[in-house]
Amino acid sequence: MNAPVRADDAPRLEDFPYRLSDNVRFADLDPNGHVNNAVYASYFETGRVTLVKDRSMGLMPAGLGWIMVRLDIHFRAELHWPGQIELGLGLVKFGRTSTTFDQVVFSEGRCVASAKAVTVMIDEATRRPTPLPAEVKQNFRRWVRRGVNPDGE
Repeated sequence: MNAPVRADDAPRLEDFPYRLSDNVRFADLDPNGHVNNAVYASYFETGRVTLVKDRSMGLMPAGLGWIMVRLDIHFRAELHWPGQIELGLGLVKFGRTSTTFDQVVFSEGRCVASAKAVTVMIDEATRRPTPLPAEVKQNFRRWVRRGVNPDGE
């Protein structure tokens, strides 16, 4: 059985080094008038993709790519339209071929959703997992979530 989440367990946006702003769209709503649960996966995807697809960041060498293998979302509060959201991302773990991120969606200073995302680096030709190059790991270091050692040491 899962322990209940305490208020002091709420993520803080300042702990996430990669941040960007987005808008809640009317199309994001479901018949209940709040943002549909499936839309949060798109919000989290926007955060990850905006970071790794930016060639200047050095996180996607030629011939390599990323695939999503796991996304665990914790829905913390309703989100409504209209509104602005702040997306935060922090790397929390390096695997041999994978990276794990903590991600958040904030609205009006409150965390409305958080997620743990695992992505695997693949060789685009073979579509098989490939070890993370040292250069990619080094380039990710500036995006490590505050207070975390991604090497697990």
